[in-house]
Amino acid sequence: MTGDVIPMPVPSSFNDITQNKTVRDYVGWAWYETQFFIPNSWNTKEQRIVLYFGSAHYHASVFLNGISVVNHTGGHLPFQVDVTDYVMFSVKNRLTVALSNILTHHTIPQGKVIYKNNSEEYPEAFYVQNVNFDFFNYAGIHRSVILYTTPTVYIDDITVVTKINGTTGIINYVVTFNSVQPFYKSPSCHVEVFDMDNDLVARGKKCQDVITVRNAKFWWPVGMHPQPGYLYTLKVTLEGGNVKDIYYQTVGIRTVKVTDRTFLINGKPFYFMGFGKHEDANIRGKGVDLPLIVKDFNLIKWIGANSFRTSHYPYAEEIMDQADKQGVVVIDESPAVGLDAFDSVLLTKHLQVMAEMIQRDKNHPSVVMWSVANEPKSSKSEAKNYFKSLVDHTKTLDSSRPVTAALSVSYETDLAGQFMDVIMQNHYFGWYSDPGYTQVIYKQIINVFTKSYKKYKKPVMISEYGADTVAGLHMDPAFIFTEDYQTEYLMEYHKAFDFLRERGFFIGELIWNFADFMTVQKINRVVGNKKGIFTRERQPKAAAKVLRCRYLLLANASVRDTNMYCPA
Repeated sequence: MTGDVIPMPVPSSFNDITQNKTVRDYVGWAWYETQFFIPNSWNTKEQRIVLYFGSAHYHASVFLNGISVVNHTGGHLPFQVDVTDYVMFSVKNRLTVALSNILTHHTIPQGKVIYKNNSEEYPEAFYVQNVNFDFFNYAGIHRSVILYTTPTVYIDDITVVTKINGTTGIINYVVTFNSVQPFYKSPSCHVEVFDMDNDLVARGKKCQDVITVRNAKFWWPVGMHPQPGYLYTLKVTLEGGNVKDIYYQTVGIRTVKVTDRTFLINGKPFYFMGFGKHEDANIRGKGVDLPLIVKDFNLIKWIGANSFRTSHYPYAEEIMDQADKQGVVVIDESPAVGLDAFDSVLLTKHLQVMAEMIQRDKNHPSVVMWSVANEPKSSKSEAKNYFKSLVDHTKTLDSSRPVTAALSVSYETDLAGQFMDVIMQNHYFGWYSDPGYTQVIYKQIINVFTKSYKKYKKPVMISEYGADTVAGLHMDPAFIFTEDYQTEYLMEYHKAFDFLRERGFFIGELIWNFADFMTVQKINRVVGNKKGIFTRERQPKAAAKVLRCRYLLLANASVRDTNMYCPA
């Protein structure tokens, strides 16, 4: 190795840990290394040992005791490898990870390394990473690294799809299994369904079966039922010879359906109220942070939101688990942000990313749509076949959920929306166009979404709208970047949303953004993007209470407290 060896916590991004701006802005390969012991009780032929990474951004090469064991490309999804043959007992094992955060024309998301070769103006070998997105390209081992064991005959995967028939819940499940050795006798599966009181309510006796739960309690989003986020637990037992493997899988019984005008959960219309978010925090960057996850969900509950979009990449599994438990609806988005070229090499990678994302998140009842991209340059002619192939592939992987994308090009020239089940659009009238003129927002929003629905004949929603706001900055009359402008801006959008909702085809509003977040250094960004309703430290701006009033009123909240602020 070359360069300094410094302590580095896992999980975290490495960028903001040190006082060295070279580390913060580093582009290239970084090396992680640690040592660990394995208990002698694991040294048995009756089990296998697996090394699991929650995520590592972006290219990871993993070595165990100097031997290459796995490589993975993609910074937001898990990967694992059987390391039974590579571990040692009674001595230390050495785990080494080489990690590159370089983004190129054929990575998802895309980027480009720019080399500054003019030696008269730049230091030797000076280069920078350009990206097609407006958030910091944090790098590191962002989620937990776990060593675990399974029997040699083990449960490899579980897929659950639910339906509803009156008051009966229907659980379709498939259990797949694998073995280190060839099967002498095919294993058997036993499935038990427990409710939240831990009472046994149903059984299945095959590895693929349909279980009915009478008088079932369905999974409802917050605001639609007094008991949102109800979860059952499947206890899956696999037995083969003398080997037994057990896995517990949570299940929410619910259905999702899209008509030409409406989004239905359990047969009832659902209206999205929430945010785009980011995995972003001081010091730890995109590293998973359990206290922050709990804080964010408390803020979601406080403000009355019912949903968020995982802009612009799949979030940590701990976040998805909380969404399941708390009844918060999720639009699960791939890392394909800002795509501006569409060739077969990129498509192959994009298909792989969708497969990995659906493989991980397919059993989460909170996930109601797959978003395949954010703000692609979808007016380019090659985008048509690209997105047709992408959506078709996504639906073969999971036919139970609708597919969407956050579009930003004009509906008149867009070529991707025709393949989506729901049309999401990002619009910033009064900010990126006509900044400072909130009086233009109402007519422009109504115009664009009315015409979009006329073109696509599918439900439409706004997936981003917002204005940068410096907390504590005020002017009257309102001026851009002030809290006064953000609140005035929101209220104009809300008037337009109410008009569109009455037309019956407008199904949701997701503001950009939940909280301020870090970006690369730009002259139009003052220490990051300031469009958050909350600061990066999770303190509310004035607009948060405007939004809280709106969301609680839209949800017909029965409780009105004195802290609610409803502007005239």
